[in-house]
Amino acid sequence: MSISRRNFFKLAGITTALLAMGGIGFINQPKIGRSPKDDELTKILKSPHYVNGEFQNFESTSVLVNKDNYYNGIKEILFPTKGVTIPKENIPTQKTDLKALNPKENLLVWFGHSSFYLQIDGIKILVDPVFSDYASPLFFINKAFAGTNIYTANDIPDIDVLIISHDHWDHLDYATIMSLKHKIKHIISPLGVSSHFYHWGFNPDIIHDEDWYREIKLSDNLKIHILPSRHFSGRFLDNNKTLWASFAIITPTKKIFYSGDGGYSPQFREIGDYFQGFDLAIMENGQYNTSWAQIHMMPEEVAQATMNLQAKMLLPVHCAKFALSPHHWQDPFERIYTASQNKSYKLLTPLLGETVFLDQNNQQFNKWWTTIS
Repeated sequence: MSISRRNFFKLAGITTALLAMGGIGFINQPKIGRSPKDDELTKILKSPHYVNGEFQNFESTSVLVNKDNYYNGIKEILFPTKGVTIPKENIPTQKTDLKALNPKENLLVWFGHSSFYLQIDGIKILVDPVFSDYASPLFFINKAFAGTNIYTANDIPDIDVLIISHDHWDHLDYATIMSLKHKIKHIISPLGVSSHFYHWGFNPDIIHDEDWYREIKLSDNLKIHILPSRHFSGRFLDNNKTLWASFAIITPTKKIFYSGDGGYSPQFREIGDYFQGFDLAIMENGQYNTSWAQIHMMPEEVAQATMNLQAKMLLPVHCAKFALSPHHWQDPFERIYTASQNKSYKLLTPLLGETVFLDQNNQQFNKWWTTIS
């Protein structure tokens, strides 16, 4: 059947209009969030780190350093290979009942990737929770490894503090956040990330967003310092309109550092010197690639950064749940294990969901990642 030129252009116009309407509908979905505006933007404009309409790192930083492995990386993210970037078998887990924990014990439970639960000096802290099956606005990209989603919002107790390091999809998940909404007493995030929470209807009184090198004192027993990291931000089209960060969590008995996402930088040594070391460093260790080497650390850099921070223990995260790089899924564990030999810190490699007791120096962990392929 032939189609006239006039009808062809008419059909093409209708198709273009439908695609445009679909695109508008997509970006208007609540899960996309929104960019800062009004008072939020006024506060951002006062930041010395916000230059020419976007946040910037201290060091000159390129998201893409070279294209040597870039296209292979994108291919593996879109079409991951079992037994390479994603495991062939279910990730082994050990699910802790968070609601049954002794509130007097200092402990941590890692959920995979960069999501974890902290209980310190009776304070309950949840960091970068992602309980969805996909770390992406699209249902077919960045699927969680089989067996890793063992927790839901129903498993989480009431939370004193929710910490969000930046607004990338693998750290700020709309469905998870909304399902936890009624359990959260305070939210702490770097500048601009609050705009998403305002958009999602959270009470402004519980939201605390600040610039790098700012301290948020929630009580006499809890101070959280928002600190630099070397990364970038954005959930869809607008990049770097919100800030990214690392954190120092300080209580009467513990000093804990969380790196968020970011490349290696001199700030680790400066932070370690300022706080005179940490009891625990929770460090990104995964999704690295030579093509984006300035925004994610290699495991050997993670080991060095932990030394610079003067940390007594290291928990490597940002791995074991999503494939956002072409490296083998086991590679982050093997390399950080090797790089941590003869270091002054203790390497922690718990199963997903396993309780890490922060006051027990003799707790041992095995190389669980070698038990599956």
